Order: sequence, then C-alpha cells, then structure tokens
Amino acid sequence: MSIVWELDFYSRPILDENQKKVWEVLVCESPLDTRQSPDSLFRYAQFCPNQQVNSIWLREALEEAIALRAHHANAESKQTPQKIRFFRRQMSNMILKACEDLGIPAQASRRTYTLDRWLQQRIKDFYPNQPGYQASTAASSFVRYEPQTPQPLPDALQYEKWAFVTLEVAAFEEMHDWDIAFGEAFPLSLMGLAPDTRIPGIIIFSSRATPLAGWMSGLELAFVSFESQPNTRLLLETGASDSWILAGIQDPQTLSEAKGFESAKQNASMVHFLAVQSSPTSERFAGFWLLQELK
Repeated sequence: MSIVWELDFYSRPILDENQKKVWEVLVCESPLDTRQSPDSLFRYAQFCPNQQVNSIWLREALEEAIALRAHHANAESKQTPQKIRFFRRQMSNMILKACEDLGIPAQASRRTYTLDRWLQQRIKDFYPNQPGYQASTAASSFVRYEPQTPQPLPDALQYEKWAFVTLEVAAFEEMHDWDIAFGEAFPLSLMGLAPDTRIPGIIIFSSRATPLAGWMSGLELAFVSFESQPNTRLLLETGASDSWILAGIQDPQTLSEAKGFESAKQNASMVHFLAVQSSPTSERFAGFWLLQELK
C-alpha cells in the first residue's frame, strides 16, 4: 500500500518568551482504506522557533519524521511517503520547496481528514496547557480556503445520469473486496460512526466511466455539497479551493432528495461517498471515494 502524509506548518496560539508566535509542524499518515486502524497511523509533531520558519527547517523536520517512521515500521514496508497533502494555500511555496528538495510530490488538498481531527484535538486539549497560550488566536488555526466560482465539468467528461443512494456503515467493512478501478477510503471508525448509520452517496453512470473516474482521481476530491442559493445544484469540491458543477437540480422530487442527502451527511459526521459506474447493472466501480466535508 502506498503511503500518503498530511502536513500542516503554521503558527500556533502560543507566544514564546519574546512574545513571538511559536510555529509547529504536524505530520500524520492518511488512512487509505477502511481496514486501517486509526491508532496505527504515524504522527509527528515538532515546534519551530519563530526566527527559523523557512523551507530548510521544514525539510529537516520532514527528514526526521521519515527517519522516525522507518525506525518504527516493518523492514518490508516503504518508508518514504509517495505524496504529502496540505490545506493552507498561504504556505504553498514553503511546503512545496521543502517537499521538492526531498523528492516528494506535495499537493494542496482538503482531503486532510486525519489532520483536521488532530488539530481540533490539540486546539482543545494540548495548546491550552502550554506556556504562553493565547486563547484569542486559537481560531486562526482553522482558516482554510477562499471559495472559488464553480466551473462546469469539461464536455468530454459529461455523463448520462446519476442517482442518490445510501449504504450502512457496516457495508463498508467489505469495501476492500469490491472491484474498484480508482478511489480512496478511510476507516469509518475514525469518525466514531455506529454500524447502522446510513452513509449518503451519489452514483454517476457514464459510458465513459473509466476515463471520468481517472480524471476525478487526479483532482484530489474533497467533498460533494448541495447549493440552494443562488442556484440549486450539486457541487464537487476538489484540491485546495476548486469547485465543479456536478449536476443542476430542477424538479421538486430531486430537490427533496438533495435536501435529504445533506441531512444524512449531518447525521453521519458529514461523511458521504461518490461513485462512478458504467451502468446501474454493473458490479464494478470505475471510481469510488469516501469523502467528508470539513467545517
């Protein structure tokens, strides 16, 4: 299995003895399927002095993280991550430079679900117990992205039809046995969802299912959302801030289903899925992604 890391490098709500903000790098492993135990995922945290915030310090911290993971991992496993995800666009240049120097591709992404939960935990339980903590600046740790104007899907990637569906959490225990060409998942235990929780989803049917799923796999899928104003439509959010018009919604029945989709997301900690198939009778998924909308 490939290794993907999630990374954040930013100032924290902590001041040093000179009343300067303390910076910190957080690195954690992305779970890539439903079988991984959240407790087994690699984590690394290191404070950075304010005067040393640069790509050189970050590269050295990543080198240390790679060495630590290699020390604790099995000898047969690959030690270096194949990709690093980060969500702060304002830190792009520094992060990209540090990762480039290490020969590791880095990508702006909102698919940093594990990192988000870790950050929330540290904001609540860790930083308040550190010397120099400043509660008034804690909220800035969650500033993420500026929404972009949704764009139409490319003409070559249009599909024939789509449908709302749901699956229980328990059904995903067998996801590793499904025939899926492109996709990614995560353990639903990470979200603490009960086995009978209904996970809402959208299935797209296309005669060009594999090219469509292949294109989607390169977009760093984040989440699907229903927009009610100024237009009623489904949006596919990707990358750090990109947005695509997945489907327009006009008739009352579909509108009611779209509202039910959003309601079901709320009941499932905003977890949902997007699937691509060639037809409703196909037993193969050209694409299947578990997603979560981070607030």
